[in-house]
Amino acid sequence: MMRGGGAGWRMYLRGDEEEVKRTKVTWPLLKRVLRYALPYRKMIILMLLAVLLSTGLSLLTPLIFRDLIDNTLPNGNTSRLNLLALALVLIPFVNGLLAVMQRYLNASVGEGVIYDLRVQLYSHLQRMSLRFFTNTKTGELMSRLNNDVVDAQRAISSTITDIITNLIQVIAVLGVMFTLEWRLTLLGLVVLPIFVSLARRLGGRLRQIAREAMDYNAAMNAIMNETLNIGGVLLVKLFGRNTVEIERFEHRSGQVRDIGVRRAVVGSQFFIIIGLVGAIGTALVYWIGGHLVLRGVFTIGTIVAFSSYLAQLYGVLQQLTNAPVAFATSMVSFERVFEVIDLPYDVPEKPDAVVLDQVQGALSFEDVTFAYSVEEANLLSSVTRHGDMSMIGAVLSGDNKQSDGGAPAAPTTGYSQAREIALEDISFSIEPGRLVALVGPSGAGKTTITYLIPRLYDPTEGRILLDGHDLRDVSLNSLAAQVGMVTQETHLFHDTIRTNLLYARLDATQAEVEAAARAANIHDFIASLPNGYDTVVGERGYRLSGGEKQRLAIARVILKNPRILVLDEATSHLDSQSEALIQDALKTVMAGRTSIVIAHRLSTILAADLILVLDRGRIVERGTHAELLARGGLYAQLYETQFSHDHHDSSDHRPIISTQESTS
Repeated sequence: MMRGGGAGWRMYLRGDEEEVKRTKVTWPLLKRVLRYALPYRKMIILMLLAVLLSTGLSLLTPLIFRDLIDNTLPNGNTSRLNLLALALVLIPFVNGLLAVMQRYLNASVGEGVIYDLRVQLYSHLQRMSLRFFTNTKTGELMSRLNNDVVDAQRAISSTITDIITNLIQVIAVLGVMFTLEWRLTLLGLVVLPIFVSLARRLGGRLRQIAREAMDYNAAMNAIMNETLNIGGVLLVKLFGRNTVEIERFEHRSGQVRDIGVRRAVVGSQFFIIIGLVGAIGTALVYWIGGHLVLRGVFTIGTIVAFSSYLAQLYGVLQQLTNAPVAFATSMVSFERVFEVIDLPYDVPEKPDAVVLDQVQGALSFEDVTFAYSVEEANLLSSVTRHGDMSMIGAVLSGDNKQSDGGAPAAPTTGYSQAREIALEDISFSIEPGRLVALVGPSGAGKTTITYLIPRLYDPTEGRILLDGHDLRDVSLNSLAAQVGMVTQETHLFHDTIRTNLLYARLDATQAEVEAAARAANIHDFIASLPNGYDTVVGERGYRLSGGEKQRLAIARVILKNPRILVLDEATSHLDSQSEALIQDALKTVMAGRTSIVIAHRLSTILAADLILVLDRGRIVERGTHAELLARGGLYAQLYETQFSHDHHDSSDHRPIISTQESTS
């Protein structure tokens, strides 16, 4: 009788009420939603037919009871009794088979739509620029890919199908009821306004408690997420805060426990009250109908059959009461999914993009200006999500309100780089096989330049050329194949060393992997591990030291074999011994390649064919080490503060690669 009711209420509780109220179900939106149902239209039709057949069979059972009471038993018809008893067994058996078939079809449609939406979303997100991800919460993206996709598919696999099915059931049941006895039908409908009113009012209260429960669960999960990862555990142990964190978790768990009890009690009250209203309607039918039976107006079997239909009617009407909110919730989720799919690419690829094949490595920046500002139209709208950990503002203190902040204090450092424009009028050229070092204060724009080369961003003004091709005219995949980058913060997947290295070239052989590791001076270390190349590096490579991770990153780039190499201070995490190993490795990998290095060590600077000195997004000086020192400008100041400690070793530092060693 109450089939699907629980799922309906759960969806009803999950929906954000204010957002549901704002949602306008327009025909273009509905038509776009239905397009996702087209590949599964045959399954949906079969599912509806199964539901209709099941509904028809369910309508027969009360009529069988009526016939038993009014005809078969009073007349002592044994053969008819046997047939009706057999029918009472066959109907639930066939309904069970239909239910299994319906469940299979429903799951196939639902999981298929989830698959289609997730793949489309993930594919679109993979094409978004770095700008999008630096302005979007990871938790919000996960919610779009998980919660919203799952809620959206219900519009096709459940909500729309349930609404159609319930409407047909209401019409069918009411039709049979009016055929049996129109007066009892009207009597049974008397309590309907009370039923609907209570369902909405009590449902609103239950929704509010459910939202609080989700928020408490999110706060508890946030504490676990913060304190049970590697970094959090280390911090707790170093500061001896085990007892404090246990007490904090006890408090949050207590809130979850208490709201869970309250939710269970209120939920029970809800269904009891709704059940009582239904019982009142049934009692009225038996009371008034009983008097009519005593007067001989109709039979006892009619009342028994009628009460069964009435229970079915109340169950279906309860589901229809929830249907508008369930449908609107699904539409909200579809809108959130479509919002991501409709986001424009701010690093687009032209349909006729040039595919780079043989690359020499001539790189030119021509009057490049870049700002990190982003248009609101290219970002996701903020969404209030009850139960989402990403909405927790202060995990430990429990204060979920965002700080009003205020104006930032004026910087007191000597080199303040705070500005709206990250790069301004940047122009330089690098011949194939040459090495350029980028030097400047923190925040001067060095990393931004390196991000523009693999086209993680596009310049706001100006253009960047590779072998005479504007990067905007080049296909993204072929550009990525020609640029190898080692960042200061090395990212490793929670997987084996082999898998992390093969990410550079999926078809590389084990011999090629080992050759790259030897070139990066990391093979002997890997071979010494119990599982060798099958060793799992842990989350973000946490099981390895900074130097080991950096050498793995360099090995990965060596395996990729790019024409252009970008190093964001690849030796920044290394001790003297590791740095010496890396210097030899870099001499191999940089030979014959155009290289751009963000340099903080004198050994790297001495190897450069050209040094670009940046300050506040501009190139303020350029030249060789000796030329720039002679000028006594910003480079000379940086040399005194950052590089002079390397000066006593400068005679021992051979350049990473000399211009004479460049090969094509």
